[in-house]
Amino acid sequence: MPRPQFTRLSESDLIAVGKLATFTGATRLAATPTEGDAAMVTEEQAWEALKQIEDPELGLNIVDLGLVYDIDVEESFISVRMTLTSPGCPVGPQILNGSKMVLQDLDGVDEVNVELVWEPFWSPDRINPEYRAILGL
Repeated sequence: MPRPQFTRLSESDLIAVGKLATFTGATRLAATPTEGDAAMVTEEQAWEALKQIEDPELGLNIVDLGLVYDIDVEESFISVRMTLTSPGCPVGPQILNGSKMVLQDLDGVDEVNVELVWEPFWSPDRINPEYRAILGL
């Protein structure tokens, strides 16, 4: 099967769909307090935090790009299963390290494990439908 051709989304395209998020503009997300004022991070907060990480080649965040497969939050530990667009992705280390950093910055998080997986293999079908339409996929 031929590999699809991608076009980097412009900032105006991303603003138009209300999805502009970059790692450089990342802000610390506060965890929801629970009994005894101990902060506990939620799975939703972890997903939102990962939207701050952008694939610089495509200009999409890794969540809407479909690279994040699963997030598990157990008390102060977050485990993420994710992939890259290809095994030879030149920005793979940046994406993986950035993912770990934004999750570690969440209040209430003590440990983060980011697992790189290749099954299921990523395909453009995993991209958020709004972006697929803009990309013409």
